[in-house]
Amino acid sequence: MSNELVKYQPELNTIPLRKFSPTEMNLFFSIVSRMRNKGEQTVRFSFEQLKELSAYKPTANNRFIDDIERTYDHLMDLRFGRRSKTGLTRERFVLFNKFKIDGDAEEPYVDIRVQEEAVPLLNDLESWVRYALVEFRNLKSSYAKTMFRLLKGYRTTGYAYFSKTDFVELLDIPQSYLNSPSNIDKKVLTPIREELTPLFKGLSVRKKYGKGRGKPVIGYAFGWKAEDKNKEDVHVSTTQRLNEAIFNIEHNGELTSKEKWRALDKVHGVKLGTTEQEYLAKKQKEHDEEIAKRAKQEVLNHLKKNWYQN
Repeated sequence: MSNELVKYQPELNTIPLRKFSPTEMNLFFSIVSRMRNKGEQTVRFSFEQLKELSAYKPTANNRFIDDIERTYDHLMDLRFGRRSKTGLTRERFVLFNKFKIDGDAEEPYVDIRVQEEAVPLLNDLESWVRYALVEFRNLKSSYAKTMFRLLKGYRTTGYAYFSKTDFVELLDIPQSYLNSPSNIDKKVLTPIREELTPLFKGLSVRKKYGKGRGKPVIGYAFGWKAEDKNKEDVHVSTTQRLNEAIFNIEHNGELTSKEKWRALDKVHGVKLGTTEQEYLAKKQKEHDEEIAKRAKQEVLNHLKKNWYQN
């Protein structure tokens, strides 16, 4: 069940998921993965099924119900829509029109149905964004999750550019970050680079600067090795995903050593700093062995010298 494909109309990527936590994003796109081509049918998810799909950690049902309800509340705040070429006809709608949680049932469940106007977002797709749910849900940062979805919209191109305005809006970056560029570097770009490098071979992130005083940042360009159109997303073993992730990290020329160590910690699921400590311990051991080797050689040379003299 964990090997699921998320696939939807690209328009869904243009809606900023404001206030969504990483857990709520996992729940939402787990639901999306199973709502494809279901039309206006009501789709039932058991609690256990939805927990497994979204890799949900807490086990208490009260907490789980709260997280599901919060996810739906945030969804109700999102407004999808269409506009005619003239701009004189406009339409707004929500994605789901039924969302029932029954925690009292013998087998607790959630019933969900897509709003009629939103059916084209998930059904009979002529163009789409697609990716493996397991890759999305394993990301920790909400910024990395959002950028992952956005870049997957250009997966066969290998290049995507976002103006600063679109970048800030789509990632829902708070105004306080904009007052200090270092905040965007540290809290937005760094987790994106560390978490997406394992998934996008040769990933690079470049700031685009405008003219004028101080050369302000006007946009962000992302580059990577384009994926094959028919690349397998779902039927990939855990071992293969891990090996590819490690390869992509170790062969990326954009990350600093410290960023590579942190990226390796994240793909291995260990405490941040573990890989760095192991690397430094290895280097210290090699240094100590080299010192011991030199000392031993000096003793041998001294003994040999005294032997010749005698």
